[in-house]
Order: sequence, then structure tokens, then C-alpha cells
Amino acid sequence: MLLVTSTKVNEFITFAHELAEASGNIVRRYFRRTLTLESKDEERFNPVTQADRESEAVMREMIEERFPTHAILGEEQTDTNRGASMRWILDPIDGTRSFVMGLPLWGTLIALYDGNTPLLGIMNQPFIEERFEGSAGGSFHLRGGMRTPLKTRGCRNIREAVLGATDPAMFSGQIFGNLAERVKMRRFGGDCYLYCALAAGWLDTIVEADLRHYDVLPLVPIVEGAGGIITDWNGKPFSCETEGEFRTVATGDIHLHRTILKILEDS
Repeated sequence: MLLVTSTKVNEFITFAHELAEASGNIVRRYFRRTLTLESKDEERFNPVTQADRESEAVMREMIEERFPTHAILGEEQTDTNRGASMRWILDPIDGTRSFVMGLPLWGTLIALYDGNTPLLGIMNQPFIEERFEGSAGGSFHLRGGMRTPLKTRGCRNIREAVLGATDPAMFSGQIFGNLAERVKMRRFGGDCYLYCALAAGWLDTIVEADLRHYDVLPLVPIVEGAGGIITDWNGKPFSCETEGEFRTVATGDIHLHRTILKILEDS
């Protein structure tokens, strides 16, 4: 891993916002329009749209022109330059199901990793013109010309916690039920928005499964930059080398994080 200066990180962050603008201009044109849906999986319906493909394509073109030696790991196209240390991770529309239903609970995810070290993460929601940014310099909410620092809230007691998960179908058996029955309130739906809401201090914990690297890695800098914790169900951090299913536990409080890991272990 090479030493990346703060000046260089700021350059990358500026460029990541340029990617968000370019992809947002494309995705916004397709939102709440009649779309042709295809499925990427044969066994279950996993929707993809022209908006997904065009959005990722324009971001790839920009990265390849600006940083031709960097790797690109995206959802819709084949990974490139996989041996490179600097790795861009792209999810053009995280929450495609919400997107095709006309619900604004989706976003474009962008990250840059130096090896396995997260340098930046962006979640962009172009329809309501809202963006979340995370790095070692902190996490921020950007909207209406304002750039507001984000901070997770403390919640040690699971009985007072607000829990989020995108879909109960992610879980098997009583795993989620054993956790959900202990919290104050739970809410399904949200995809990437859940993690940004946690970074903003609007909820306390997220537990999910059946995710992939492009679903999770861009959100790690946003959660951690706001003071939160995000690991797998064994308490291990995520990296670009993590393979297979990503199972996440994200919290704003380390004590709550330990409690949830213990419940998952017992389940």
C-alpha cells in the first residue's frame, strides 16, 4: 500500500463528486419512467435496468480517462485492473427495487480503496439532491448548498435501539427474530439509506445479510467517518478481499455492537 497524502485524498474526493454528478444526470432521467426490467439471476428475480448500465458505464469511462492504472470493481460490468492497489467500487443504483417502484430509497455508491484501506465513500441520491460523503476526515451530509458533519448517536441499551434491515428474506430461521424482539423499534426497507441514516444519528443499528462488496464497501467510510462501527457477524472488518456473502452489523455505539454480535452468535 502506498502512502496517500491528504491533498491527494481531497483530489480523489472531488473527483468522486464529479462521478456522482455525471451518473446522477443519467439515473435521474430514468426515475419514475416506464422501464424494461431484466434479471441478472436465473434462480431469483434480481432486477437491472438501462439506468444501472448507463450510469456505471459513464463512471467507468471517467475513471479510465483520469486514472487509467486504477482498478474498477462494479456491479454491472467485469472488473478491470484487479491487481492494482487503488480500487474504485461502484454500485450505480443500490436499491434497484425501490428505483423501479418509484420510491426514492436508492442511491449511487462510489468508493475508493488503497489496497484494503478505505479512502472515501459517497452515497448520492440525485432525485432529492442529497449526498453523503465519508473519509478519514469525517462524514458529511450535503444538500441545498449545506455541508453538515455527521455523528452517530450513543445507544448502549438494545431495548432503546432502533434497528433497520432492508428485507426479512435476507435471514433464515430465527436469526433476525431473536434480535428484532429485543429492540425498541424495527423498520424494513432502505438499502444504502439505512447506513447513511445511522451515520447521521437517526437510527442505532443495522443487521443485514446476502450483500456483495459493492453494496457495503462504499458505505464503510461513511459509517466509520461518523464514529460508527461496521463489521461482519464475527466482528471482522470488511475488505476488498472479502469473498462471497457480506453479512453486516453496523452500529453507532461500540457497546451495542458487542451486544448484537453476541445475540447473533447465540442464534
